[in-house]
Amino acid sequence: MEHRHLPDNRNVRASPSIDLERRREVISIIEWSVSIAAVGFICLVIFLIFTLRKLMATLTETKETLSDARKSVNSITDEAEELIHEANKISADVKGKMEAVDPLIDSVHDMGDMIHDVTSSIKRTALQKEDRKTNDSKDKQKSKPVQIKLK
Repeated sequence: MEHRHLPDNRNVRASPSIDLERRREVISIIEWSVSIAAVGFICLVIFLIFTLRKLMATLTETKETLSDARKSVNSITDEAEELIHEANKISADVKGKMEAVDPLIDSVHDMGDMIHDVTSSIKRTALQKEDRKTNDSKDKQKSKPVQIKLK
C-alpha cells in the first residue's frame, strides 16, 4: 500500500480575523434561529391556550345540556310509568266489565236467534195461508159460472 503524504492541518493556521467573523456570523444565525423558534413556540402555545379554553367552554355547556336532558328523561320516565300503571288499571277494568257483559251478550244473541226463528215461522205460516187463499180464490173462480148482467 502506498502512503500518500497529506498536509498536516495542525501546522496550517487560518487568519484569526476571518475565523472570528465566521464565528460571529454562525452565532448570529443561531441566535436568530433560536429567536424565531421561540416566537413560533410562543404563538403555538397561545393558540393552544385559546383552543383549550374554547374546548373547556364547550365541554361545560355539553355537561349542562346532558344534565338537563337527564332530568327531562327522568321526569318523562316517571310520567310514562304513571301512564302505564293507569293504562293497566283501565285495561283490567275494561276486561272485568267485558267478562261481566259476556253473558248478557250471549243472552241477546240467543234472543236474536229466537226472534229470527219466530219471524221465519210467522213468514212461513203467512205464506202458507196466502197460498191457500190464492188456491181457494182460484178454485172459486173456476167453479163459479160466469154471469152476465143485462140492464
